[in-house]
Amino acid sequence: MPQNRADFTLDPGDQETLSRLSGPLDAHLRLIESRLGVDVHNRGARFNVTGPEAMVPAAASLIQELHRMAQDEPVTLEQVHTALQAAHLADLPGEEPREPVLRLRRAVIRGRGPRQIQYLSAIGRYDLIFGVGPAGTGKTYLAVAAAVAALEQDRVRRLVLVRPAVEAGERLGFLPGDLAQKIDPYLRPMYDALYELLGFDHVARLMERQVIEVAPLAYMRGRTLNEAFIILDEAQNTTVEQMKMFLTRLGFGSTAVVNGDVTQVDLPRGQMSGLRHAAGILEGVDGVSITRFQAEDVVRHPLVQRIVEAYATHEPPPDSGTGA
Repeated sequence: MPQNRADFTLDPGDQETLSRLSGPLDAHLRLIESRLGVDVHNRGARFNVTGPEAMVPAAASLIQELHRMAQDEPVTLEQVHTALQAAHLADLPGEEPREPVLRLRRAVIRGRGPRQIQYLSAIGRYDLIFGVGPAGTGKTYLAVAAAVAALEQDRVRRLVLVRPAVEAGERLGFLPGDLAQKIDPYLRPMYDALYELLGFDHVARLMERQVIEVAPLAYMRGRTLNEAFIILDEAQNTTVEQMKMFLTRLGFGSTAVVNGDVTQVDLPRGQMSGLRHAAGILEGVDGVSITRFQAEDVVRHPLVQRIVEAYATHEPPPDSGTGA
């Protein structure tokens, strides 16, 4: 991909204006980097932007516009987000994203195969990302890794882990504890990824401070989540109404990743899966990305891939009008 570079100096270059432009811990510049796929470096008022040919002038122009705003008032993350959307800079046609690399304090994460790369690229560029496909394709782990990266880079203030309270052949009512405690076992894949990427003690501290929040889907109604990274796992078990409710919780500066496997729906027979419905009606909507994983994307034991393929061959896909 052709690369470009832009060097420019902002005037006036006083520290207060530059601080307003950059945001706390350079959060505004990091958001621009994430959304446009560029690298932004500065020493005082001297800025250097490098990246894909079409994106560099767009990023430079946006930084200069935000600098003009910062001369009069503090710039918020919401204003940066809105400026990106208003200028339609998040997804310029004809540009392929760079292969994404998540550099965490405890690990460096890369996508395996084209669909994982597409999925990670989408998480960096879009506000709403769907990962649809069979178990073992890395959807949950990569979403959690991207969420941890966003938290460590101060691009979000908290992580919200969400799951519908629907289970395969079991009843939550027979488990001890309140609803949050009952749903904890069903969030185990996300917990395991968090423990690996952050460490058990750090995860426990972040949960105590509500930086990491576990939110059963039913508890999401009426909320608006700003500056958050939200992961809805097992989304195939949402109803159409629940999915619409969840998707409308998205606030400024937030990213939502919705994962699920529409071949493993545990809703009552005849009830439409909210994931299947949303992935159908939101296809092509600006700001939404849908990655559809296949059996060949499974990264677990090779037998898992063969099992997925065998089920796909011998069981026809569920009717589009049902959740079965």
